[in-house]
Amino acid sequence: MKELEKKIGYTFRDKDLLRLALTHSSYANEKGKLRDNERLEFLGDSVLGFITAEYLFEALKDKPEGELTKLRANAVCEKSLAMFAGEIELGEYILLGKGEAMTGGKSRPSILSDAFESVIAAVYLDGGMEEAKKFVLRFVSKSTTDTKAATDYKTLLQEVIQKNPDEHLTYSLVAESGPDHNKTFTVEVYLNSNCIGTGSGHSKKKAEQEAAREALELMGIKA
Repeated sequence: MKELEKKIGYTFRDKDLLRLALTHSSYANEKGKLRDNERLEFLGDSVLGFITAEYLFEALKDKPEGELTKLRANAVCEKSLAMFAGEIELGEYILLGKGEAMTGGKSRPSILSDAFESVIAAVYLDGGMEEAKKFVLRFVSKSTTDTKAATDYKTLLQEVIQKNPDEHLTYSLVAESGPDHNKTFTVEVYLNSNCIGTGSGHSKKKAEQEAAREALELMGIKA
């Protein structure tokens, strides 16, 4: 834990928070009656989004809302978060079940990105917003200058649809398959009540991105 704290740049008062942030559901299920990091991931996602949006708003005063949205989306997508996690070798510290560990879980982008968000939440809960900002901006401030780092199909699709205020998008998880350590999720994206795209991936976020990509392709929009 001390080694990881040095890489994070923050010393936890509550060490259990950091351990929880590193506890994948496969490990918690295997050990029984342990909490996993999914609730922290939920909070970390919101903290990350706010810090990134505030940073872009202040740092890029000449950029319009559309460009800021793309920059934020690229900075907080799964690919970018997995890369950030790699910079501090976070995968080496994640607690995984045996099956997940044996199938390369420590380097799987979905697991790395979720754990990174969980660590953000842990820093926020233990040290407050200023400490969370210090941690997040180490990575975000470097990544937001490159709008081509990754394509966020969900954001692009939302931008297309929001031109008509009467239309709205929803994403629905329709299927899960495979063992716990290597699940595949299938998601459909709906425009009002009509399905306009379907996508699959090893995380719900990835499946949503693939569904949005298919929808854009069917609309004839190249991303």
